Amino acid sequence: MKIHPFVLQTSFSILFATFLSASFISFAQEIAASQEKPTPLPDITVTASPSAFAPSPLIEKYQLPQTSRSLSIAQAQETVNLMDTEDTVKYFPSLFVRKRNNGDTQPVLATRTWGVNSSARSLVYADDLLLSALIGNNNSIGAPRWGLVSPEEIERIDFLYGPFAAAYPGNSMGGVLQITTKMPQKLTGTFSQTEAFQKFSRYGTRDVFRTDQTNFSLGNRHGSFAWLLSGNFQNSYSQPLTWITSGTAPAGTSGTIWAQNKLGAAAHVVGAGGLLHTKMENLKAKFAWDLTDTLKATYQIGLWNNDANSTVQTYLNDATGEPTFGGVAGFASGNYSLRQTHLSNAFSLKTNTGGHFDWDFSVSNYVYLRDIQRNPYDVNATGTNFTSYGKIARLDGTQWTTGDLKGIWRPDAFGASHEISFGLHTDREYLSNPTYQTTEWNGGPNQTASLYTLSRGITSTNALWIQDAWRFAPNFKLTAGGRFEVWEARDGFNLNTSQTAATGAITSTTAVSQPSVSANRFSPKLSVNWTPTSKWELTASFGQAYRFPTVTELYQIVQTGATFSTPNPNLKPENVLTEELALQRKFKDGSVRISVFNENVQDALIAQTNLLSGPTPVNFVTNVDEVRNLGVELAVQKDHVAFEQLSVFGSLTYVDSKIEKDSTWSSPTGTTVVGKHAPYVPDWRATIGATLRPNENWSLTGAVRYSGKQYSTLDNTDVNPNVYGAFDRFLVVDARVQYKMNAHASLNVGIDNLTDTKFTLFHPFPGRTYTAGVKLEF
Repeated sequence: MKIHPFVLQTSFSILFATFLSASFISFAQEIAASQEKPTPLPDITVTASPSAFAPSPLIEKYQLPQTSRSLSIAQAQETVNLMDTEDTVKYFPSLFVRKRNNGDTQPVLATRTWGVNSSARSLVYADDLLLSALIGNNNSIGAPRWGLVSPEEIERIDFLYGPFAAAYPGNSMGGVLQITTKMPQKLTGTFSQTEAFQKFSRYGTRDVFRTDQTNFSLGNRHGSFAWLLSGNFQNSYSQPLTWITSGTAPAGTSGTIWAQNKLGAAAHVVGAGGLLHTKMENLKAKFAWDLTDTLKATYQIGLWNNDANSTVQTYLNDATGEPTFGGVAGFASGNYSLRQTHLSNAFSLKTNTGGHFDWDFSVSNYVYLRDIQRNPYDVNATGTNFTSYGKIARLDGTQWTTGDLKGIWRPDAFGASHEISFGLHTDREYLSNPTYQTTEWNGGPNQTASLYTLSRGITSTNALWIQDAWRFAPNFKLTAGGRFEVWEARDGFNLNTSQTAATGAITSTTAVSQPSVSANRFSPKLSVNWTPTSKWELTASFGQAYRFPTVTELYQIVQTGATFSTPNPNLKPENVLTEELALQRKFKDGSVRISVFNENVQDALIAQTNLLSGPTPVNFVTNVDEVRNLGVELAVQKDHVAFEQLSVFGSLTYVDSKIEKDSTWSSPTGTTVVGKHAPYVPDWRATIGATLRPNENWSLTGAVRYSGKQYSTLDNTDVNPNVYGAFDRFLVVDARVQYKMNAHASLNVGIDNLTDTKFTLFHPFPGRTYTAGVKLEF
């Protein structure tokens, strides 16, 4: 469904003007009324119902200055067709998760200023465990490790907008998502079973794809010791994730579907790839020990396993009417097996006295114990068989480790007007990514003596930060801080090869040891908050942040045709300057917020076409001189609207994203990038939804999500929509019904993409999907 931009602009203008008019009239009236009597010193954050609208305990404890949005798991279960943990943020203002299928291992979180290929421009945590894979900034291995958190573990979700807290690194430029998991106070257990059925019809593929999911949790508390075991098991079948295309119809075949690619060139569809069957397990154990009344130790360990097989479907027939691949090599890359086992560990010690001094210590590690993908190198000239030659890509040993020590001091000497927080941080990311040649792609050992490619390297960061939340006058709070970071990239190594067609025999090899690089940066932060009444809050924030290159950005291997080029390891950190002015009206049962934000990024790390050497254009990451994102966001959540049983939620975001300067751009066709939209940032995003609760047993939710046009090229030449590789506008409608039979059992049914909208975000996205589930708890 396509919405004309004029309709959105007019609607937004009316909504914006109405909100501002009503807001400032009410604002002025309430301030005037408040002058009639002294206004008491406000609490840290004035909230509505603690169960539904309370801010994150982390925000309260460390006086984090960001605007935020929160969701309890009870709210998520009422409003969202919840299959995977990332589904919980589906209706958050300005956020979008690129989830291609249930059990997707590549669901990147897009924020209001950066898109689905910017995994390192936001942070995702589960308690003290970093789920963001800061080994990359892409929509593949850089995606957060959502699968390590079962939906049954979750207690609440909080998203903090912008890089305004000194406690977080520059990766927070898009925001920080905090997943808080629960711990039992008595013997508790849950069991849920959910089924999903997607009806998909596009090109020559028409089928129903099923997902089975089982969740459980069991926990108890014994005096000062508590434990929680949880598990998630998912068996899913996806719609095609790729289309197999060819520039011409293969000779001697029929069945080619005439089509173009996103640039308008011939890309005829000859089959479907990425028909993924996934068996995924996640097992988690969490232990908490109250060492004293104010000191708690927590340890968690998680094991995630994924066995997946991707198959292909050909639309081609030979002269005799038999199916054939027609010699198209794309069928080989769409057919693979994937075996993954990942392990996480996290330990923390925390105090919570509420007195003069509190501190936290946490350390976590995430390691790829096994990560092996095998696929054929090519297809046979005739028929539907693959050659025996193939590739084995591995990520075993890839890992990241983080450590934080932080404290907060509330000195009496200053009349309790200051809360000074500070901390030390360290992290280390290690990438090991060899790809081996094999003569038997679907059998034999997982490692050979012949390497096609090898990417390896380490990045590390050490940081010191401090921040002071100062209530310098009644109703005013100034939060000022800074973060000093020392970053290093070292031990980079690349091995590249050239191969012959069909067999993949290696004809030449190039090995390069990359130079070490380092950088030191200081990032100041400043925020002023004014709460003239208990219902109004105005916050102005400024933050500078530096986002350092990831291992894969520094040491990725670039291929042009059959030739691999040496990557550029000398990338500079991104320099981010962000401002936000946020006005919020708080209710007992909700809030309305409008934020105007501006983000200027110098040396933005973006993949683009450039000249490495000679006249041949290649695609790799470089520093774009300057990118600007200027926008406005309106967010609403309110219970008891019009009548007691109705709740509404929604948001509307407009972003004017522009490339201001790119001195490294070079185009063989003479195009320019200055003034063009930054890649993957839609101009409009909108969500609106409502939940009706006729009684305490029933809840009925409907929601609509819209995303405007976005580009995947710097010069915005990808204008052909709804084809493989394109990034389309889309509007989808979701619905959910939950019935609580009693305090221990509930049923739910739902539909995602009710109107069966067909759209592409590089990959074809799911069609209409029906869900049904049951949950038991005690």
